Amino acid sequence: MEFNLARVIAAVAKTHPERVALTHQGKEISFPKFVDRYQRLGNAFAKAGLGCHTERSSLKGHQSGQDHVALYLNNGPEYLESMLGGWAARAATFNVNHRYVAEELHYLLRDAAAKAVVVNSMYAPSLAQVLTDLPDLELIIQVADASGNEMLPGAVAYEEFVGVHEPRSLEECSPDDLYLLYTGGTTGQPKGVLWRNADFFVGALGGLNRHERREYDSYEEVSAAAGRGTLRWMTSAPFMHGAAQWIALQALSMGHTVVLPDVTDRYDALTVLEVCEREGVEFLQIVGDAFARPLLDAVKSGAPSPSSLRSIISGGAVLNAALKNELKEQFDGVTIRDSIGSSETGVQGSNVSSKDERASTGDFEPAPGSTVVNAAMDAVLEAGSDEVGWFAMSGRVPLGYLNDAEKTRTTFPVIDDARHSIPGDRARRLAGGRIEVLGRDSATINSGGEKIFAEEVENAVKMHSDVYDVVVCGRPSERWGSEVVAIVQLVDGARLRESEIIEHCGTKIAQYKRPKAVLQVENIQRSPAGKPDYRWAKAIAQESSGS
Repeated sequence: MEFNLARVIAAVAKTHPERVALTHQGKEISFPKFVDRYQRLGNAFAKAGLGCHTERSSLKGHQSGQDHVALYLNNGPEYLESMLGGWAARAATFNVNHRYVAEELHYLLRDAAAKAVVVNSMYAPSLAQVLTDLPDLELIIQVADASGNEMLPGAVAYEEFVGVHEPRSLEECSPDDLYLLYTGGTTGQPKGVLWRNADFFVGALGGLNRHERREYDSYEEVSAAAGRGTLRWMTSAPFMHGAAQWIALQALSMGHTVVLPDVTDRYDALTVLEVCEREGVEFLQIVGDAFARPLLDAVKSGAPSPSSLRSIISGGAVLNAALKNELKEQFDGVTIRDSIGSSETGVQGSNVSSKDERASTGDFEPAPGSTVVNAAMDAVLEAGSDEVGWFAMSGRVPLGYLNDAEKTRTTFPVIDDARHSIPGDRARRLAGGRIEVLGRDSATINSGGEKIFAEEVENAVKMHSDVYDVVVCGRPSERWGSEVVAIVQLVDGARLRESEIIEHCGTKIAQYKRPKAVLQVENIQRSPAGKPDYRWAKAIAQESSGS
């Protein structure tokens, strides 16, 4: 059987009406109340003309037959209500990066042909800059916040929009209804990834009977399995990126409580820890080093180390081994689960480090369907092969990219009669069955004929005690064609010792991979989800060379 997320969570609510779905700023929302809210919102969307107009089977080029609703929101309950409300109406919501300037925002909303947008009042002035050139946009729903910004012309207040409608039946919601997630933007224009609901539930959210290692047979079986879901999970990353959406939807589909941070428009490590302590959070989701370091800084400065915390889950960016061990020490032996995957693959593997284990970085236990294919993308590599290939996923993977049939063809090739997703990470299959992930090919530096993976060098640089954060990129070189440059943010009080950092790297990676230069900046520029901005890094490196 195949599933729709709006119906999955409604089934959980029916079976476990006593459960709390969301907690935010001291307010609890029960599962039945949460479902009632998104069913009412779904009816409101439908009454406004939003929904599905074409059957999936008749679509060509992986275009969407559903109306698209932009979510220009912070991490409040409205985000999850709107996602599920979109599915209730059989429309497809999509994420908007609230750091976008007008030109980027305009590109995104035009590319998605957004019919509606749900927007926090604090972002209303930015949206106003692009409204005159969005011919498809018919509806603006505005969420009140502390900004005090006035309503946009023609906008309807969110609570008014939800409150006047009856709950919408979910019977017509289909496993074929789309989940649309925009990804990228650090090395190129963002791309809309199209998932079927059924594939997303299994491939990204792990919707499986884990005891029997099979997919569920019915909504009743899913909701019965949720009987074990009594934990509290916090998503500290912004919902405008997939990592936070996935962990929240996974928790809800398993009957757990999603705890939202008090500060909703940015990552604030101190308040994250305070809320974890106050709400008894057991599972905390972060995104790599960029989220881990502020957590550690906050604890060292006197913030609470939550006694309830059992596991820290990281995904979406690299979490290096030294920080994993420090997290376990500072948070009283919590288990660290480092997951890897992408918007185009779902979860491809994990690296679990418990209290008594020394952590590692870069190698993962593969998830079902996770593998490595050769450079030509026409064969799967055997375990133990020394060949560097492409990190790939088969099975339940996305349909492709919105508005880009050619990119869909190259990213989702058929190999050995199976459709694979290959978004661009390089990897090796190790003899023991684990997979070593080397990094994104688009961030690879070709120096003197050798391919050097930026993430591998970043991990080496981060292990120097003076380095707080780093991004590695290439810049033109007359001698090497391209040379490795490390752009570093130092710990407070440290001074740049370039030669020492370079020599330190020589003890961790091959000599040819060492940075040729180390540049200091006050702050490393990353996305709100912790991903490095390689365009920014390359501009810094180019400027320093004088070219």
